[in-house]
Amino acid sequence: MKKIFWILFGVLSVIVGLYPITYFLIDRRFGLLASKSFELLSDTLWNINFYGHVIFGGIALIIGWLQFSEKLRKNNIELHRKIGKIYLLSVLISGICGLYIGFYATGGIISILGFISLDIIWLTTTILGFNAVRKSNIELHKKLMIYSYSACFAAVTLRIWLPILIVSIGDFIDAYRIVTWLCWVPNVIVAYFIINKRNSALNSVQKQ
Repeated sequence: MKKIFWILFGVLSVIVGLYPITYFLIDRRFGLLASKSFELLSDTLWNINFYGHVIFGGIALIIGWLQFSEKLRKNNIELHRKIGKIYLLSVLISGICGLYIGFYATGGIISILGFISLDIIWLTTTILGFNAVRKSNIELHKKLMIYSYSACFAAVTLRIWLPILIVSIGDFIDAYRIVTWLCWVPNVIVAYFIINKRNSALNSVQKQ
């Protein structure tokens, strides 16, 4: 069961991480961008930040899940570190760009606050996680990076929840306002329980 979950986790991360390629292959006025005005889609600064967000966010999503492989860390720690540096750079670029485009989120203030909160959590946990490993605080690093990738994985859960909400509610805007929070809040909660489970396991081992 654990192996099936791991495979599904990786497949979803890679598929959604590669999703931005479609913006270069077909007319991009589909999906979430169909709700944007022509003026916004023509704005140079918005486009720079949009592509910076989706391209580097995609890279972070594709490579980030590999960092949770115990086998990779034990057998090739240098590769783990290199991937970590690429992940950090990708998050910084994608997160900063995301803060900008977040102010133009469809659905008004509810959506804006949802996405900006997500970006702040993603950037903060990633930077603190990097700082922790620089100080050789490995356990804190692991915890913070679990939170970081739970925020990154919002790109996947958004695309799972949004069609379900649209069908259930029958209105795209209302569904979108909800998904701007639903795509990441449960992820962070799951991360919290994963970390607690790890803490319990570590405490159990230390007591033996």
